Amino acid sequence: MSAAWIGYLLDGFDFVLITLVLTEIAADFHLSTATAASLISGAFVTRWLGGAVLGAMGDRYGRKAAMITSILLYSLGTFACGFAWNYTSLFLARLVIGLGMAGEYSAGVTYVLESWPVRWRNRASGFIISGYAGGTVLAAELYTWVVPRGGWRWMFWIGVLPVLVALWMRRSLPEAGDWQQQIGAAGTEAERPNPFRPLFTGRIRPWANAALTVTASVALFCVFTPVGAGFVPGLSVVAAGCLVAFAVQLGGRRGWLLYVALTATVFCAFLYSWPIQALLPTYLKTDLGYAPAQVADVMFYAGFGTMAGCWLAGFVGDRIGTRRAYACTLLASLAFVFPVFAVQDSLPVLGVLVFGLLALSQGISGILPKYLAGHFPTATRAASLGFVYNVGALGGAVAPVLGAHLAEGMSLGQALAVLTFGLTLVVIILVGGDVPRRLGRLVDRQAPGDHLVPGAEGAGAPPAGESPASGAGGASPDAA
Repeated sequence: MSAAWIGYLLDGFDFVLITLVLTEIAADFHLSTATAASLISGAFVTRWLGGAVLGAMGDRYGRKAAMITSILLYSLGTFACGFAWNYTSLFLARLVIGLGMAGEYSAGVTYVLESWPVRWRNRASGFIISGYAGGTVLAAELYTWVVPRGGWRWMFWIGVLPVLVALWMRRSLPEAGDWQQQIGAAGTEAERPNPFRPLFTGRIRPWANAALTVTASVALFCVFTPVGAGFVPGLSVVAAGCLVAFAVQLGGRRGWLLYVALTATVFCAFLYSWPIQALLPTYLKTDLGYAPAQVADVMFYAGFGTMAGCWLAGFVGDRIGTRRAYACTLLASLAFVFPVFAVQDSLPVLGVLVFGLLALSQGISGILPKYLAGHFPTATRAASLGFVYNVGALGGAVAPVLGAHLAEGMSLGQALAVLTFGLTLVVIILVGGDVPRRLGRLVDRQAPGDHLVPGAEGAGAPPAGESPASGAGGASPDAA
């Protein structure tokens, strides 16, 4: 837990840097607010690919190897950001960060969830995700010291330090318990799962999927950069079509609808959470005129609010159940949304309200890994979780750009409040109503309740003739 928590703390530190120095970068490179916000989106463009590839690596070679690889990727990508000379070079470095961050989520959370006792897995999920919030606090505190003295580039150069943590992990960590017991003991590599096998069967499918990968990547790049100006709706449809095609293949005949529904749920979750996560510093500096030290103070409240919310979500989830805790906490968060953006001249009051909002709305994301991972068997859990979560995370790429464009017709604060309130309601309905699992059972009536809780509605007891790795995970008996 400590090792994974540190990895996720440094992941949060590296990823949030761009939001803190966005105004400085925009001034240096002469960018509009909407164009600068697309730099935040850059890391989301490659997340779907990184989540799937590094997740498959975790299923086949172990959670630890995938987690270490992800830390190396996002650390080196952050270091490269410090050398960017224009918008394009910085955007490309952000693509590398996205690959690494995606792998850290799928490998890190499965590593911890599969190592902790079943009855404590919600709090394990909450604890590890709280590391991300700790990283945002650390970044905000360093921002007040580093940027005024050395400029924004030094913030990124400091971000290479997680490489040292990766080397320590490689030397010291054991493998995840569930994976080692069920997969690692399989013996030969040929007996280990290959979650991508459905994508490479036959003569035509490998070439078709290679074309889909290139098409999706190019379309997403164009959507989130000025290159695709004027063609965004059409390119978005193309990218969505490619990603749904992958979901259908990976989910298989009986799991495809569950894959698509979970991806849509995560997409909406990012749409409600990332406008504030990405643009809160910009709102504080532009709309409220706060100085860097005051921005750091508010981000300090925000970070610790999220961290406390993750811890709370873990305990509540273990007590009343994951879905119920998720929906009830989000419902309570709605009381804080509009008051946060109504406060104008009282930093302490704003800090308290931001703490409450993020504890209840962002903090509940601490049990999102537990909620998602329970839908997939061990043999394909990392790849499935990585794909579903990181494709859905494209909502985080849409959110800051959408918020910035909405702010062209209203104040930035109003735009953030409207997005947060409306999309939170959607997620409450999807998760509280168990919509993804209900839809999944339309095509697979024997789908188990929770793979992370043995015995839950048949979890861990697949239908006769079916391997534990098949079904919702989409892998064939051969792959298991």
